[in-house]
Amino acid sequence: MAAARLDNRAARRLFMNRHALLEQPSGPAKGDALLDLITRLGFVQLDSINTVARAHDMILFSRRPSYRPAALKRLYEQDQHLFEHWTHDAAVLPMEFYPHWHLRFQRDAEVLRKRYRNWRRDGYEAKFQHVLDHIREHGPVSSSDVGKDERKGSGGWWDWHPSKTALEYLWRSGALAVVGRSGFQKRYDLSERVIDFRQLPAQGSPAPQDTLDWLCNAALDRLGFATSGELAAFWATASPAECATWCKQALADGQIEPVDITLADGRSRRVFARPGTVEQAAALPPPPGRLRVLSPFDPALRDRKRAEGLFGFHYRIEVFTPAEKRRYGYYVFPLMEGDRLVGRIDMKAHRQTGDLAGSLHVTALWPERGVKWSPARQNRLEAELERVRRFADMERVTFANDWQRDPL
Repeated sequence: MAAARLDNRAARRLFMNRHALLEQPSGPAKGDALLDLITRLGFVQLDSINTVARAHDMILFSRRPSYRPAALKRLYEQDQHLFEHWTHDAAVLPMEFYPHWHLRFQRDAEVLRKRYRNWRRDGYEAKFQHVLDHIREHGPVSSSDVGKDERKGSGGWWDWHPSKTALEYLWRSGALAVVGRSGFQKRYDLSERVIDFRQLPAQGSPAPQDTLDWLCNAALDRLGFATSGELAAFWATASPAECATWCKQALADGQIEPVDITLADGRSRRVFARPGTVEQAAALPPPPGRLRVLSPFDPALRDRKRAEGLFGFHYRIEVFTPAEKRRYGYYVFPLMEGDRLVGRIDMKAHRQTGDLAGSLHVTALWPERGVKWSPARQNRLEAELERVRRFADMERVTFANDWQRDPL
């Protein structure tokens, strides 16, 4: 079948549009407006690292600078318009998606039961009823409220005691829901006390094929164009084979069409898109010229291979890389300007005592190869750093003596 063609710049702008990065970063960022933004993105990944701010907060701030973390906390914990579960990682999702997570509960229940046994969490299954009874009697709990008399191994943070493993299993399989976090520690309650009873599996679940249809359609609408593998990776519930079957049927039904996109290096890649997508992409306005800091876990960067193909930007987070082997730094933020990723910056909000206390301190900046760091671009960076400083509640922005580095 002949395919329409989408040039690289149009493809980037379409992708940015679907990720709320093409418009000016402005507008309301709480209540219904914040829920609409999260629904548009599909999910917001949660992460505990807090060098400047937590990933989920940076993701929302980069699109709506008026955003503050209390707005997400209220939407999630008080208004219960969001629920927490897994896509490719832990994330908050609109509550309206919950029925389509029934299939994920079933699949996680099957996969994790064996995985946790192999992980040598001996006896965790025997803790199920005890944990459920404890929550029913005492209310929401964190992992520190159960299993106090249980031995924990020497495997560090991930070495859970059996009751902690039971909590995670019961949450991943749907019996429990996370109702919020204290610090970054999850608090669990019975799903029947948190979720509208009409959305619970006990009241009936969507047919598996209906959920698979929803997953593929919803992923494609948020990506703009995708391969079957990228559709599968978006929610990480449907398998690549299931998404390939869906694409074949959707293509036959005229719901999608093949499109050849031009990658940043000039190569061509065959993807699927809705009919009319090429024309829609051509009509999109140019992005704002403003420079903005992105979270390493930003939805636009989550699929590292896709981001590299579209933007020519190779990015790997180096948190778990030994310091001496890091190419850049522990937690380096990508910099987006217009429809380009122009560099990366290593910085930290210093909240403790010492000479740097109260400062957003820039340790290093690396422009991308071919990007000239002009005075105008430096001014745009400093304006963005001032916005980030206020967001992180720091008093000033400071720079290391050798903060600007040559491209690697």
